[in-house]
Amino acid sequence: METAVLDNRTIELDKDGNLANRDDWNENIAQEFANMEGVGELNERHWIVINFMRKEFDAKGDAPSIRKLTKESGVSTKELYALFPKGPAKKAAKIAGLPKPKGCI
Repeated sequence: METAVLDNRTIELDKDGNLANRDDWNENIAQEFANMEGVGELNERHWIVINFMRKEFDAKGDAPSIRKLTKESGVSTKELYALFPKGPAKKAAKIAGLPKPKGCI
């Protein structure tokens, strides 16, 4: 398994480069992933999406699709792509410490 040094710790990653263990996640790691993914400094709107994704994952066992994100999180499709360019559901899941959503390529 691949590893990365995040938040001054060696963390295991899955085959997609996402956290292998959700319990390793914290806000510092989220920010480090955001920087690595070209998202930059996380703001309140990013955290709405990240927290929504984590809540949905806890309830359903999978990260939500873009459609569900835009319908239920209060963030429009246009804004979602502005916050997480080039693959918002995949990038947001990684930053949220979740596996890649099943519907993502």
